[in-house]
Amino acid sequence: AIIKCAGANFTSITSCLDRAGATHELTTNPSVIRQASHVILPGVGSAEFGMWQLREYGLDKVIPTLTQPVLGVCLGMQILGEYSEEGDVACLGIIPIQTLKIKGKPDLIVPHMGWDNVLTKRHDPLFDGITSDDDFYFVHGYAMELQDPYTLAVCDYGLPLTAAVQKDNFRGVQFHPEKSGAVGAKLIENFLRISS
Repeated sequence: AIIKCAGANFTSITSCLDRAGATHELTTNPSVIRQASHVILPGVGSAEFGMWQLREYGLDKVIPTLTQPVLGVCLGMQILGEYSEEGDVACLGIIPIQTLKIKGKPDLIVPHMGWDNVLTKRHDPLFDGITSDDDFYFVHGYAMELQDPYTLAVCDYGLPLTAAVQKDNFRGVQFHPEKSGAVGAKLIENFLRISS
């Protein structure tokens, strides 16, 4: 199930799943989401708008109760956290990390936009067959704080940024795997192989 909220570019996600041979449905139906083998929460735009949409469909109550593998993408990852400085909004509270504005420096352009590699802090099947030489596509001006044990991977953008998080069956990536070519497709395939 792909959750149809948070103003995402759903075409890229569905095309990526088509290439992986995965049957999928774009939905806001709680019953469909609960019954899906895997759930993707994509997102583009502001946390405030994304959370408003989830509340409109009652999905703010549904998503935290899911027990199957869930993957938040970009804003979808940030919404899994407890709070976002973007719009000063409470989020789903699944992963106890706050999302804060990236603090720019004279040599650091914000938003962080473009290709960067990620360094995993521990093993997780989401990154099987992916190395620190592989680049993913990022576009974001806010980032989750670094916090063990939930920060799964980091990106060095003149300062370390959380690139991926994990808690129980919930995972999130700050980058866009659906726009990251072959390595992004590999990550999506890895996600679809995760069973719990």
